[in-house]
Amino acid sequence: MGLIAWLIIGGLAGWIAGHIMRGGGFGILGNIGVGIVGAVIGGFLFSLLGLQAGGFVGSLVTAIVGAVVLLWVISKVREA
Repeated sequence: MGLIAWLIIGGLAGWIAGHIMRGGGFGILGNIGVGIVGAVIGGFLFSLLGLQAGGFVGSLVTAIVGAVVLLWVISKVREA
């Protein structure tokens, strides 16, 4: 997958996860960062469960799941 696809998926995943977890996005760079880190986390979690998601939609779902987990962990750390 090319760099442009990573940036698009990261931006979309970060924006969607931001709306799921707190009702808004984080700006373009924040969304991309959250989405890309979320994609790594989601890929790790999916591999632990023995799941694979291919293609654009599969990558987007994986990144969204990972980004939501990332934002949830960050919110719990901030509460502590």
